[in-house]
Parts: sequence; structure tokens; C-alpha cells
Amino acid sequence: MDFDQPPVVRVTAEPDRLDDLAADDWPMTIPAVAQLVRDGLDLPKGVTFLVGENGSGKSTLVEAVAVAYGLSPEGGTTQGRHTTRATESPLHAALRLQRGLAAGRWGFFLRAETMHGWYTYLEQNPRGPGAPADSRFHEMSHGESFLDVLRTRFDSPGFYCLDEPEAALSFSSTLGLIAVLDRVVGEGGQVLCATHSPVLAAMPGATILEVGDWGLRRTTWEELELVQHWRRYLDDPRRYLRHVLD
Repeated sequence: MDFDQPPVVRVTAEPDRLDDLAADDWPMTIPAVAQLVRDGLDLPKGVTFLVGENGSGKSTLVEAVAVAYGLSPEGGTTQGRHTTRATESPLHAALRLQRGLAAGRWGFFLRAETMHGWYTYLEQNPRGPGAPADSRFHEMSHGESFLDVLRTRFDSPGFYCLDEPEAALSFSSTLGLIAVLDRVVGEGGQVLCATHSPVLAAMPGATILEVGDWGLRRTTWEELELVQHWRRYLDDPRRYLRHVLD
């Protein structure tokens, strides 16, 4: 029996939990979501990137898996249950996660759009006596606060969900994030990340799933539409800008 398994081995949908997910309503109208519900999704060890256009469903999938794991839909750990306004889809309630044998239960959801609320939650719910105080995230720049979260929260083997973490990061800081994810994986952690960043998606050894009208398909960094567009744009920006500005 293989005891060296990641925190989440496979994601499937339970048929008897699909009552709130009509086939002709969002999010089931998203091809990637429909494919997950129909076929399930295997999550390998290491890092898995979901890459695709806005509206392709990558963030919806990461959110649903994170919440099904026990993480707050607005970010944070399995121990924090803050919320401001519930906007998550009902997909998480239909999902069943096959947990890895002997894998830890620690997890963290880094969601770029809601981290401000999580910082406020930490201020209002400080750590107990003897625990190190949290950083004053609201007094930092957006990027600095993200980097401090990576330093202080990505420090245990577990399941890490990230939704477009590059939104606050410079080029060099994105490279630093790759180093953090590599350390997390080396310590036995597992990562599921939605991203628009060709820099982040180039992480060696990562699994890349391209998300689009076709649903989910495994691909390579070189074959990503995202990478091909960026290459052509950087080679000649006018090729794209003339269609936007004319």
C-alpha cells in the first residue's frame, strides 16, 4: 500500500449532491466544470497549474476544491472561517476529495482578490499567548504583504490552493514564489494554482492543465496559448495593439 501520497489524490462529484447544480445553469455551463463533474480529476504530487482565459473556470475550480478541503472561500487556513459576502458557487458541496493515505490535513488558500479581508480577520482575531504575532499586513504594499504571507504561512507540508497569486507580484517576486512552491513540494506539500503568468507556469516539474472551451487538457508550457501570445506580443507589440487602438 502506497503511504507516500499527496493530501488530495482525486476530485470527483457525488451524484446525490448535484441537486443544486442544474446542467443549464452556471457553473455547470463552464466546460471545465462539466468535465470535472463528469470525469473527475486526478491531482498528482507537486504543483498543478490551471491556465486559461478569464471566465474559463480555473478560479471556480480552485475555489471549489479549496472549500471542499475545508478552507475558507475567502482565503486562509483550515482554522480560519472568516467571511464578508458569500459569492462562491455551490460546486464545492457536490465534490468529494479522495485524501492521500497518511497525508497531513494542513492547508492554505491564497486568493488574490480577498486577501485584504483576511488581513482584517487576522487583526480582529490575533493569535493566542505564546504564538508569534502576525505581521501588520495592512501597512505593507500589496506585493510585500503577499511575500510575507508566503514566508509565514507556506511553512508546513499540506495542500495549498492559490488563485492568481501573481496579481500582486513583480517579475522577480514571481520567481521568488516559484522558489517557495519548490520548497513546499520538497517538504511533501501539494499545490493547485490558477494563474495567468507564463513566468509562474514555467516552473520545472509542474503539471499544466489548460482550461478553455474544450474543458481541461494536459499540455506543456511551450504549447500554452498564453505563452505563444506573450512571445508574439513581446516580439512585436504593435501586432496586437493596432487591433485595440484603431
